[in-house]
Amino acid sequence: MKVYTTFPQANLKDIPDAVSGIEADGYDGIVALENRHDPFLPLAVAAVHSERLELATGVAIAFPRSPMIAANIGWDLQQASSGRFELGLGSQVRGHNERRFSVPWSPPAPRMKEYVEAVKAIWDAWISGGPLNYRGDFYNFTLMTPNFTPEALDGPPPKITMAAVGPAMLRTAGRTCDGVRLHAFCTREYLEASILPQVGMGLLEAGKTRKKFQISGGGFVCTGPDDESVTQMMDWVRYRIGFYGSTRAYWPVLEQHDLLDLGEELNYLSKNDGWDKMASRISDDVVRQFAAVGRHDEIATAIEERFGGLIDAVGASASPDIPADLPREVIQDIQRIATPYQAPQQSTL
Repeated sequence: MKVYTTFPQANLKDIPDAVSGIEADGYDGIVALENRHDPFLPLAVAAVHSERLELATGVAIAFPRSPMIAANIGWDLQQASSGRFELGLGSQVRGHNERRFSVPWSPPAPRMKEYVEAVKAIWDAWISGGPLNYRGDFYNFTLMTPNFTPEALDGPPPKITMAAVGPAMLRTAGRTCDGVRLHAFCTREYLEASILPQVGMGLLEAGKTRKKFQISGGGFVCTGPDDESVTQMMDWVRYRIGFYGSTRAYWPVLEQHDLLDLGEELNYLSKNDGWDKMASRISDDVVRQFAAVGRHDEIATAIEERFGGLIDAVGASASPDIPADLPREVIQDIQRIATPYQAPQQSTL
């Protein structure tokens, strides 16, 4: 199993030292989020200050950027990292697209399908030197001249992964992408009953196999060197569960565990200035359904019990503000957990 972590994004000057430490600790890769900061700039710095780490956007918001922009940035980061970049994309919700990014909204799953296809078509044109001719309902790309074609890569273009929550997006990820990034608001039971069957349908439709498709995330990790630090992380996750659980879009996960009453209570609190009361409604048992919990000496076993056999990569930290602190030997224990995904040999550009 691969082990990813976040890294500081607030100041690009902090990245070289942080990345050097993460690489020395033995993590497989780092993930850049698009919250307060752009996800690509920090990875550009990380690319030239690391040698082994996989570098991924987790995720970059797709629709505010033309697929041509995403293709160009991805190409350059793949070159700078010697083949270690992964383009992770997400649609975000309607409100953020229309009111935060000021871009038109449309059904996200078919649009994301075209978005990924368009990026791949652009890369194919750059690789082959042939004409660019992608025509869809949302995107059309028919112009590419030598002046706008970047220098050739010595290896393959980046992998593309997609954030997915609902059935349509999960099937789209299976059909069109190299992997899927699952939301942390998820339980093992929901993974087995709802997520994996939908991803499997997409893989089947595309004639792809599970061992060539990477599944990342799908839950939280609560750990630390002692019981007190584990309790603190559980309280942080408790708040996140309350926050997500207040939104109806996430209620299918609660329904899987007969917890719709909890969702309705959280929703009521969200509409009546009760944000500070949500965490108190989340019991330890519920936290453990959503998270692997244990001290450093226990967490590898907890991760195997919570995620084993279902996912291929776990996030050791959920926020750049809470960096992972796993000892090297614990990271190695997690990496020994068998997964369905068989990663291709990393290319060297």
